[in-house]
Amino acid sequence: MLAFMTVTAPSHPATSPADTPAHVAAPAIAVRGLSKIVEDVSGPLTILDGIELSVPRGDSLAIVGASGSGKSTLLSLLAGLDVPSHGEVWLGGRNLFDLDEDARAAHRAAHVGFVFQNFQLIGHLTAIENVMLPMELRGDRLARSKAEAMLARVGLGQRLNHRPVLLSGGEQQRVALARAFVMRPDILMADEPTGSLDHATGLAVMDLMFELNREIGTTLVLVTHDEQIAQRCAHRIRIQAGRLVN
Repeated sequence: MLAFMTVTAPSHPATSPADTPAHVAAPAIAVRGLSKIVEDVSGPLTILDGIELSVPRGDSLAIVGASGSGKSTLLSLLAGLDVPSHGEVWLGGRNLFDLDEDARAAHRAAHVGFVFQNFQLIGHLTAIENVMLPMELRGDRLARSKAEAMLARVGLGQRLNHRPVLLSGGEQQRVALARAFVMRPDILMADEPTGSLDHATGLAVMDLMFELNREIGTTLVLVTHDEQIAQRCAHRIRIQAGRLVN
């Protein structure tokens, strides 16, 4: 089961994921005493407060909660895209916030893939060019053949040369999935991936995401407001006013 508490933990716990015995698999993600506090016109505003959680490798986790509850902020912190006020995020065997910004970006690129609500495809590139791009940036000489195979896997083998404007919303999200999974990331983070899709298309996209999760063994962390989607994940946490609740 996914372990979590709503009490604030010390910033430097006595036992960290780095101390996990060699014969025990370390979790894909481990969070210790994570808090995020920002200043607004009225003073300090606590967005997240004392978050503790652990996500086993290859599992799926849904983060649910009302708008403004802090779930997207938590996802950003898990990826090292934002910096906490207190606490630790261990990902890929490293505490992200022991790394400087450049090192965090490199570590994230090596371990994490992303899928977003608005797809974030590059408009002037074709479907295959969008999928090839992260591999080309790594100097992968097999980028084209891998991209072709993954687009075929998501049902877009006949749409390789179409630009995003010529694709439906569901097709664009399939391209985004192909771009993420072709890198075989240890962890895939998805922020409301069906939020801009109709119900039937959203279900089809989620079917595909969970199939790829099982096939590749990628750990899936999903922010969603859709309880039906959340129930498909192995674990679920709910955030309310910045705290984990039962």
